[in-house]
Amino acid sequence: MDSSQAQNSLSTLIAGPIVRHCDPSTLTLWLVSSRPLHTPALTLNGEVHQPHIDEIPLGEAAWMYLLTVSGDALLPEGKPISYNLTEGEKSLLGELDGLCYPGQTLPHLIYSRNIHSLLHGSCRNPHHHSSDALVAADTLLAEGTSERPALLMLSGDQVYIDDVAGPMLWAIRQVIDLLKLRQEDFVGAPVAGSDNIDYAPVHMYQRYKRLLPHTQYPAKTALWRWYINHPIFTSSIADNHLVSFAEMTALYLLVWSPELWHLIDIPKSPEGLTGKRLVQWQNEWDHLLAFRAGLTQVRRLMAHLPTYMIFDDHDITDDWNLTAKWEEAAYGHGFSKRIIGNALLSYCLFQAIGNAPQKFESLMAELKGMLAAPRLVASAQDAVIDKLLRFEDWHFHLETSPRLVVLDTRTRRWRSESNLAKPSGLMDWEALMDFQQQLIGQEKVIIVSPAPMFGVKLIEAVQRTATLLGGSLLVDAENWMAHPGAAGALLAMFMHRKTPQEFIILSGDVHYSFAYDVRIRFRHASPNIYQITSSGIKNQFPEKLLPWFDKLNGWLYGYFSPLNLFTKRKRMLIRGRRPNGEPSKRLVNQSGIGLVHLSDSGAPSRIAVLHADMSQTEFLPPREH
Repeated sequence: MDSSQAQNSLSTLIAGPIVRHCDPSTLTLWLVSSRPLHTPALTLNGEVHQPHIDEIPLGEAAWMYLLTVSGDALLPEGKPISYNLTEGEKSLLGELDGLCYPGQTLPHLIYSRNIHSLLHGSCRNPHHHSSDALVAADTLLAEGTSERPALLMLSGDQVYIDDVAGPMLWAIRQVIDLLKLRQEDFVGAPVAGSDNIDYAPVHMYQRYKRLLPHTQYPAKTALWRWYINHPIFTSSIADNHLVSFAEMTALYLLVWSPELWHLIDIPKSPEGLTGKRLVQWQNEWDHLLAFRAGLTQVRRLMAHLPTYMIFDDHDITDDWNLTAKWEEAAYGHGFSKRIIGNALLSYCLFQAIGNAPQKFESLMAELKGMLAAPRLVASAQDAVIDKLLRFEDWHFHLETSPRLVVLDTRTRRWRSESNLAKPSGLMDWEALMDFQQQLIGQEKVIIVSPAPMFGVKLIEAVQRTATLLGGSLLVDAENWMAHPGAAGALLAMFMHRKTPQEFIILSGDVHYSFAYDVRIRFRHASPNIYQITSSGIKNQFPEKLLPWFDKLNGWLYGYFSPLNLFTKRKRMLIRGRRPNGEPSKRLVNQSGIGLVHLSDSGAPSRIAVLHADMSQTEFLPPREH
């Protein structure tokens, strides 16, 4: 399909609707349209509401909207609320195929302040060979055989800015042209601007050589040769790392909605690729076709469940703020700072703004002004990026029962004082104290920490060894126990007498799933702590490697092992739950979405992972010794 035909075929809505922040008096809807909307209205159970409208132009044929309706008792607890988006007499949602569940003519949501169950997960990579568990989550809702989860919590890596398949990059280029997304000028880059980027297949998988910025310093470590003039973006899979705001905008639209996929063509055997690269392209092409097939269901799921999101590394780039030395290199280079800033800007518009819209009111005018120009003005773009890089309010909480506290473990880091190349703590002292204030006085709480607070000890030991050898970036050595100050403050928080009795910690990041029951040793009335990790939604750990880690971790750090006394969490008693009752297994390496049911006390009554084939792995409580 040529460009003019595709433009004429654009539907009004090209992404969304996604239900975002909800409370008894507020409903927030996020979407992207192919044209400006004229006085859009939201109808809830047949009653017309005029929403507060935030409109941001992303391109000539792409307009982002955040629609917020407020009112007393707007969303009664546990009651189905149907909704429609209208423009005059026209129903915009009626144009979308497959948006409603069987027997329904409109999408509907059910707000629940009392969380009895929820879905959670992370790490959704479109071209990974595993299946998309969000499709299974939608199928679960369509079956309607159990109580609908209160919300969907996405705990990081909703997109992979730094790991893009060749066929996806081809699609991104077409979307940029189709929607006439905003182009920009670069500083310190091999090309003058984003419209000078070469998307020829022969140049794909070469960005780490041709386009990405490099360091200019030798690190004083045992691996100093590895660092000299090494790419700042150190991911081993950064062949097609995105750089421009237009590219990142296109990626978000392609991972959340099926509409644009109908208007683009991706060859299976492009000219210019041969050998291993052609085989790689064709494998990615197959996986992307399977991913695309599930997007109608993914859109339906997010149109029915209140959805919340927080970043992890790949939403911006691998190793994002991992060490102070990395920060020094990345933010000291004009082009790498722009790449990081563009990723944070796209995260703000596509993810963060829907979590807590009021936090971004002061930024909204600047965002609109920056994006209003046909081509981004570098001074205005850099000013917004500087403000986003200084922003310290990405975290948020929900006044649900239990209270849901979502942590930012990326931008308020506790930098190493002994060596700038050592991993930074995931939160600094001030951020941890702010976090503790959210806990005091609560009887039960759900914490969302993108990286597990209590991880696999053997893997943490491997990361610690790599750090001692100067290779923290090689193994992504970031965990809560990697920084002594952050680890000590976190563990002390669980021991505080005024913090909750019931802690549920939801995490992702690691590409495998597990569940731990945690108690404080030698203390009566210890709080009940549950570390629940579900990762990834469409990703997995290397299949042959994880079983060995699982076995070795059990042998070396089992319940009776004296090695536990040498870890930072030696005052904590950690017991792994058994997946489907298997006695010698604790880790599950299969893509899935976490499903947690809660009792009235706030403790989990059931911990499970829903896999793409609709099977479930349930983590059963550890046996009593």
